[in-house]
Amino acid sequence: MALRLAVTRSLGTLVAAAALGAAVVPAASAASPSPSAPPKLPAGLYGATDPTYDGVWRQSTALLALDAVKTAPPAAAVDWLTGQQCADGGFTAYRASTAQPCVAKNEDTNSTGLAVQALAALGGHQAAVSKAVTWLKGMQESDGGWGYQQGAATDADSTTVVEGALTAAGEHPAQVTKGGKNGMDALRGLQLGCDAPQAQRGAFAYQPDPKGGKLTANDKATTDGVIGAHGSGYLVAAPAGDSAPKAPACPSGSSAKPGDANASAQAGSAYLAGVLDAGGQHLTTAQPGSSTKTPDYSTTADAVLALASDGHLAAAKKPYDWLVANASGWAKDNPAALGQLVLASAAVGANPHDFGGTDLVRQLANTGPQGSAAPAPSASSAKSSGKGGGESIWWIIGVGLVAGVGIGFALSLRRKRG
Repeated sequence: MALRLAVTRSLGTLVAAAALGAAVVPAASAASPSPSAPPKLPAGLYGATDPTYDGVWRQSTALLALDAVKTAPPAAAVDWLTGQQCADGGFTAYRASTAQPCVAKNEDTNSTGLAVQALAALGGHQAAVSKAVTWLKGMQESDGGWGYQQGAATDADSTTVVEGALTAAGEHPAQVTKGGKNGMDALRGLQLGCDAPQAQRGAFAYQPDPKGGKLTANDKATTDGVIGAHGSGYLVAAPAGDSAPKAPACPSGSSAKPGDANASAQAGSAYLAGVLDAGGQHLTTAQPGSSTKTPDYSTTADAVLALASDGHLAAAKKPYDWLVANASGWAKDNPAALGQLVLASAAVGANPHDFGGTDLVRQLANTGPQGSAAPAPSASSAKSSGKGGGESIWWIIGVGLVAGVGIGFALSLRRKRG
């Protein structure tokens, strides 16, 4: 989902170092100028880091999460998001000056799709939502899916964000077609079938290999593929019942793929549950420039949403409990990450005010406009909310790296991890 990313170390140190890039100044002499003041951030924005590449995404995540726990955001935060919309209905990652018209090539489906999910959940923004949905429909590819920007090939993550936006806006994603194909058709085309190695069956690829068309299992694409199969978006209610994920039945010699959306989601869930069970209930990824895999908090949070959206409550609670024990430091002061954890809490019926002793809702509110902190719940309301037990790892990394190596590399970070 639009450069969704996170970091396990000090965000300020990593982003600052990446932003400096090669322009490192030697030890200062007496004549060295004083460092310039940090840029002034918009008053209604959540988060204190540079919003150039994730402003709309992290704002939308924060608003969606607050709505999930029935906490009204300040008007300034909502106004900031609606003010970011372009004249044609789309959104860019961030508009520093809304007085300037948008550049069409900079508008993207991920920022637009998640903004729709947030504004539709909040209610009262039908005109903005309808305009954005019209723009999204105009971006549909001939295979029924969506790419990140105009002219980009379909990918699993973008298609899922848009499918969720359509559902949130009251549309039926299966009925939004191009060339007779819809988003689920595109997602099924990215899913590995019975001819894949057994451990990879049911996984989704981000995109086919551009040279040979090979599909490579990708954990991030799979979490999104399962969510996209249900068209639920990222606001997932805890399932009332429970079932265990089941791997697809593959007769000897079969190359078949799951036959419909439900079977597709079930197969993706079985893949995720297997990877989580083998990895200590969390997913991993290799950071740029390293072959060593480290915990991927963001995609693990998405796995909670995916499994819950498919009705696998017990399986979803396992990675959620891992997040409770390990993710508070990762999410601190990061509105996209805090929002992801709030959404994960909602998906398993847990209490986000008691996330291993951390009040996620208060922390999230405190990253927003001044005075927007949500009060802690009373003892009785906390008890009734359920027991306590990522924008995500690559987004914050991307913010810093993009300053030195360009937005194209940042996009690849998000899309190719797994």
